[in-house]
Amino acid sequence: GGGRIMTVAEWVASREPAAPPALATHMLRALGEDGGRPAREAAAVCLAAGERLAAALQRSDAASRASALDLLTADALVTLAFEAASDTPDQIDGLSLDAMHRFAKLAP
Repeated sequence: GGGRIMTVAEWVASREPAAPPALATHMLRALGEDGGRPAREAAAVCLAAGERLAAALQRSDAASRASALDLLTADALVTLAFEAASDTPDQIDGLSLDAMHRFAKLAP
């Protein structure tokens, strides 16, 4: 049979250049259980995790070092979502529209 399928969390951890350790840890934590999904779903999983963090930041309205890390993590996850989608160019348009709709809803 075929080899084991890479997970989204493993895919995120394998990106080069590697994220600083604190950011990498926070990204994996933000993925939650979805980090165990197959890597082919990385674009959708990373986008959803970035959106969850951004929404939580907006609700907390906090200006602290912790929220700065959340903001960096959300940005990194959305960037990785587009990196993942670039591996399958037919996904880019759909992901772009999805991202715009998700983040437009967060606007005040």
